[in-house]
Amino acid sequence: MERTIPIDPILEKGYNVRLLVDDFDALIEKWSKWSEDFRANTDSSLNCQYGDGEKDKLDIFRCGKPNAPLFIFVHGGYWQRGDKSIYSFVAESFVSSGIDVALIGYQLCPGASMTNIVEKIREAILWIWNNAEDYSISKHRINVSGHSAGGHITGMVLATDWSTISSDIPKDIVKTGIPISGLYQLDPIRETSIADALGLDDKESLVLSPHFFEPKTDAPILVTLGGGETPEFHWQTDNFVQQWQSFKAPLDYFAEPEVDHFGVVERLSNKDSEIFNKVKEWLK
Repeated sequence: MERTIPIDPILEKGYNVRLLVDDFDALIEKWSKWSEDFRANTDSSLNCQYGDGEKDKLDIFRCGKPNAPLFIFVHGGYWQRGDKSIYSFVAESFVSSGIDVALIGYQLCPGASMTNIVEKIREAILWIWNNAEDYSISKHRINVSGHSAGGHITGMVLATDWSTISSDIPKDIVKTGIPISGLYQLDPIRETSIADALGLDDKESLVLSPHFFEPKTDAPILVTLGGGETPEFHWQTDNFVQQWQSFKAPLDYFAEPEVDHFGVVERLSNKDSEIFNKVKEWLK
């Protein structure tokens, strides 16, 4: 889609956060190696095909404890970059603490639309519900989380009326939601170069902004981010929390001290961190 909205340099700096990392490629390489080592030593089911797309696959990591909580994690990358395989390391702290983990992959923009990506994550959650027993995980303890773009998707999942998708699943299929450093209003993104691959128009930007919906669930929601995030990410989170606190689902807010947009992901994989222990307590 040809750009019709000028790039705002302040928003560009605030949202294009990988430009704030000295060597972003080295960071991804570190995470990828960490994840590869974790996968090699964990009871897992990798690349389970939940949809018809090449990337419509998910990885399951089992802790070995019957009826354990299931922590679903959706990776970030502004809906256009990344792969679930980079983020396996996030599961390490959870699995060693008696929690099963599922990492969901998805088709990326511009090959897929953002609307399609949200639909695919819902499809993956349905797949988990229908196939959990075959993979020795609990379909009754599904907790959904995600970072950055994955935080946005988590918000959209929490605003999902599951009865309109399938009459065979309960309204409370998701027991708790934990968006991390999410994007809840999309219009500001359109004023950055990030939007070039997304193809957002006025309508899609609005209908994919969780801020303007309400949770279709009574499940508790923990909204988190890194305390050292840019002002734009704090603005996104603060406004979302203020808006959604007025609804029936109990909501709490937590900022992991002193870490930036990527540091908060690493802290999640650290059993001694505040954010990991806060999330662990939140799981149902």
